[in-house]
This record gives sequence, structure tokens and C-alpha cells, in this order.
Amino acid sequence: MSSPDPRKNAQNTRGKPFEPGNSGRPRGSRNKATLALEALLDGEAEALTRKAVEMALGGDTTAMRLVMDRILPPRKDRPVTFALPKLETPADAVKASAALVEAVASGDLTPSEAEDLSRLVDRYVRAVETTDILERLESLEGERLK
Repeated sequence: MSSPDPRKNAQNTRGKPFEPGNSGRPRGSRNKATLALEALLDGEAEALTRKAVEMALGGDTTAMRLVMDRILPPRKDRPVTFALPKLETPADAVKASAALVEAVASGDLTPSEAEDLSRLVDRYVRAVETTDILERLESLEGERLK
């Protein structure tokens, strides 16, 4: 008996030789290029950092950017201290939105912070509305079955 022709099965396996969830690499394994670079730089980090700082102090703008990115990385997120009015019903979202607008106008919040908080208020309203719709639907179905 001859073995199956691999070319006939190629269109089914091309680009996906591994089972779902298995990339073929052991979990936590590291890229060979990364390992080689780490071995090359091993023990040199302090000298390279000192040189980058010296270049930055000498006016090299690329080195300045590199050093500043390491000293003070770009801010991803920070806690916002703002007393959002309590949300219990979708109608409370109007009060919350008004409070956000007022906080931006007074300089207590940045527009982007207010936008993020507004999205939270919107998601809350959608969750309450969805829950309300589901409760009404269940109630109607219950009445229909009686």
C-alpha cells in the first residue's frame, strides 16, 4: 500500500501545520536573535548607558530622545481623581455627563480624561438598558406561557 501523496493534502495544511493553540515553540522560549544580542551586550549595559547620556548631554537629539524615553517613559494611564455622581439609572447619566463637562470647563479634567469617563458612563447606561430589556422579555415570555 502506498503512502498518501502529500501534495493532495497540502491545501488543507498550508500555513497551519500545528494544532490550534500550539505555535510549535515551547512557551517562554526566546528568539535566537534576542539571545545573541543579550550575549553580545552582557556586562556592557552600564558603559552603553553612560555613553548615551554623554551623547545626549553633548546635544545628540536621538540620544536625548532615547535617554528621556528610558528616564520618563510616555504616560500610558494614570488614576483620575474625580467624584462622578452615583449612577443607578440611565437618567443619572445626564448628571454624570454634566459633571464631566463642568470639570473640563474648570480645568479639573482634561478633555481626554473626560472622554474616557464618558465612555464608562455610556457603557454603564447600555448595561442597565440591556438588563432592563432582558427582564421585560423574560416577563413577557413568562406571561405568554401562563
